[in-house]
Parts: sequence; C-alpha cells; structure tokens
Amino acid sequence: MANTVIRTARAVRDGRAWTGTRPTGPRHPLVAAAMVLPLAALLAYIFGGLDAVVTQASSVAGLMGR
Repeated sequence: MANTVIRTARAVRDGRAWTGTRPTGPRHPLVAAAMVLPLAALLAYIFGGLDAVVTQASSVAGLMGR
C-alpha cells in the first residue's frame, strides 16, 4: 500500500498523473491475454460467436477423424 502512495506522488511530480500516460515497455503475454480474453468471451457470447466456433471446431474434428 505504501508503494502506491509513492508511485502516485512521483506520477504527480512528473506530470504523468494528469495525462494518463504510463511508462512504456513490453507487457508479459499472460498479462495481455488476461486483459483481452474476458472481453473477447463476452463479445462472443453476446453476438453468438461461441456457437459458430463450436460448430466449426466439431466439423474440423470430424474431418480429422475420417
């Protein structure tokens, strides 16, 4: 919790708190996936894409089984 106060104070001092920018750098792939997958699953559910994916996967599995 103390680190949050220190980081916020530094961001305010450096002017980053008002612009919304943060230090750039590579993000771990698992962090990126954890950010994107819930939204992708929600959109697939809302627009019926999940049913299409299941249908295509079953047809591919059927072709591979022949």
